[in-house]
Amino acid sequence: MKYWMVKSEPESYSWDDFVAKNEEVWDGVRNYQARNFLREMQLGDLVFFYHSGKEKAIVGIAEVSQEQFSDPTDEAWTAIKLKVKNPLKNVIPLQSIKAEDRLSDLPMLKQSRLSVLPVGKEEFDLLLKMGS
Repeated sequence: MKYWMVKSEPESYSWDDFVAKNEEVWDGVRNYQARNFLREMQLGDLVFFYHSGKEKAIVGIAEVSQEQFSDPTDEAWTAIKLKVKNPLKNVIPLQSIKAEDRLSDLPMLKQSRLSVLPVGKEEFDLLLKMGS
């Protein structure tokens, strides 16, 4: 199993929007590196849902429910399906992530503009603990 993070601006598509649908096609990714990460995602992988924009916080956990397929909005790109797993008891603000030394190598801190990023198992477990 691998672990990931997807980012969305809550004004465009929020955790609550996602929860209302329960499962959603994750499409519209137009960055080659982020697309490659989508292609690596496998059924059952766990995914942090991060609100970018003003909130800047991890708010929930999703699960990959369908592996890569052609993006329905542009077949040259890749999409996946995500299913709601659960909200975090406590959201994890970006400030808290940056303040934790053990998360200093987290790709989201080094490549902040990517909307799809890997998360290591130890980092995932630590973030999960921070959110419970």
